[in-house]
Amino acid sequence: MSEPILTVQDLHTHFFTDNKEVPAVDGVSIDLHKGEVVGIVGESGCGKSVTSLSIMQLVPNPPGKIVNGNIYFKGKNLTDASEKQMRKIRGNEISMIFQEPMTSLDPLFTIGNQLIEAIRIHQKVSKKQAKSSAIELLNLVGIPRASEVVDEFPHQLSGGMRQRVMIAMAMSCDPEVLIADEPTTALDVTIQAQILDLMRKLNKEKQTSILLITHDLGVVAEMCDRVVVMYSGKVVEEGTVREILKDPKHPYTKGLIRSLPNIKATDQKLYSIPGTVMRPSLDQVGCRFAPRCDYAFDRCWEENPELLEQDTGRQVRCFLYEKEIERGVPSNDRTYS
Repeated sequence: MSEPILTVQDLHTHFFTDNKEVPAVDGVSIDLHKGEVVGIVGESGCGKSVTSLSIMQLVPNPPGKIVNGNIYFKGKNLTDASEKQMRKIRGNEISMIFQEPMTSLDPLFTIGNQLIEAIRIHQKVSKKQAKSSAIELLNLVGIPRASEVVDEFPHQLSGGMRQRVMIAMAMSCDPEVLIADEPTTALDVTIQAQILDLMRKLNKEKQTSILLITHDLGVVAEMCDRVVVMYSGKVVEEGTVREILKDPKHPYTKGLIRSLPNIKATDQKLYSIPGTVMRPSLDQVGCRFAPRCDYAFDRCWEENPELLEQDTGRQVRCFLYEKEIERGVPSNDRTYS
């Protein structure tokens, strides 16, 4: 595969509170290639959104700060970029669909004003041409009566329509990388399917690389080429969609997949992983999933597991997987169900 268009390398993003320093993102590394769709999955609080905000250099400082690591976009290190340089990149070369549109749309300006501004900042077009493009984009994301909505304010739209406006804004300049943070959470299933089709079309026709953050493994199965599973600020498993969904290795990944409902079962009790995501800390010793893991043994509480990688690119952060590698178990047969 060609060189990655976006590389997150050993990223550490910490938040400084009155009481302690919290490593919200703790050594995350991700590669995104041209035309590839990579999914980031995990429970709320695992560091998915902070990773995406770090890439965009939008982590509020204070209290947050990138304390270590590098983020390369087409060979340029974004952690060294000035705010002026980042403004040229954001929305033009890298766009982001935020999880909560009401915090991203200015309530004092119309939808049209905000879309037109985004278009004119990065493209040399007249205001009339920009408005025409804005209406076309609103039609593209499935907003009815787009020519009227363009003159309305955010509070006049439903949550789903505001989310579609955000998607239109993110795609207004044909970005090379699209970061989508739960892009279909507020939408009903019909509109969700339309948005996913739109993102897939953008990916196929314009080779847009997409970093998709989601809780929905169904969306991952439909959209993604590779999957990164995060837990408590760390990557615990990475592989192709088929590897992750058909042959999960990390106990946490197994738990996520086991939580999916079985449409063939008429009488079933949905499984849930016991406990909650622990708050990460700098002095944490041992596997962060150990308190919730059915397979935990003494070493899991005493040492921090490393991310083990195969030649195929499959990665797992688990001592059980390390034992299988030591025993020489073929990759396709490694399991501990």
